[in-house]
Amino acid sequence: MERIEHRACFGGWQDVYRHESRTLGCSMNFAVYLPPQAGRERLPVLYWLSGLTCTEQNFITKAGAQRYAAEHGVVVVAPDTSPRGDDVADAAGYDLGQGAGFYVNATQAPWTGHYRMYDYVVEELPALVEAEFPVSDARAVSGHSMGGHGALVAALKNPGRYRSVSAFSPIVAPSRAPWGEKAFAAYLGDDRAAWKAYDAVELVASAPERLPLLVDQGEADEFLGSQLQPHLLREACANAGHPLRLNLRPGYDHSYYFIASFIGEHIAHHAAALKA
Repeated sequence: MERIEHRACFGGWQDVYRHESRTLGCSMNFAVYLPPQAGRERLPVLYWLSGLTCTEQNFITKAGAQRYAAEHGVVVVAPDTSPRGDDVADAAGYDLGQGAGFYVNATQAPWTGHYRMYDYVVEELPALVEAEFPVSDARAVSGHSMGGHGALVAALKNPGRYRSVSAFSPIVAPSRAPWGEKAFAAYLGDDRAAWKAYDAVELVASAPERLPLLVDQGEADEFLGSQLQPHLLREACANAGHPLRLNLRPGYDHSYYFIASFIGEHIAHHAAALKA
């Protein structure tokens, strides 16, 4: 593991590391914000999963999360969104291949060799963070758009692993959204039954843990009706009796301006659960 960025920020440090991922078979970058309390005590960790086209940089430079992480004493880890490299499969367009890992374990060629982002963010990265940094095993997970999908799926599939979960503008039903249909067909094949393992709306019905879901969605989001469809999650949670707080925010779009406006509320939500 090599530190490639180190910047003072709100009394702590915003770092970026590079390591060789066994799960993905390539070098990966991930960002770590260590608040000023780091080193004096083992701190809880919030994992942030970013959306299509993003790297580890988008969240740490645009969301303004460090201020709130420092206030609450929470470490924030933000990985890249896919495997990277010249020998890693890719595709034309922004919504498949590098930058678009969709937080699944691919089962179809040519993606199977590297595209195992689900295992990476749920297993390998937390194990590395907990071995190398002054953190506890108290975990939370959040994300935006494709990353919001990843956060919801990770929490719903792993009872007891996370203390809290939230999402901004998540793709809640990728099996029924153009982005998800394209990615799932490529990574998982044409059997739609296999897609249900990575679809939050499908998972809510049988989730073994009723971890409350916090979702913020801008009502002026250009992808609201076609790709995100938060009403499907609301209906699924109502049918299953699963706790959901869905905040519909008038005037806000899909951008990081939206995330920056409400990230403080989300970090406070996670901090309360992580330190309970």
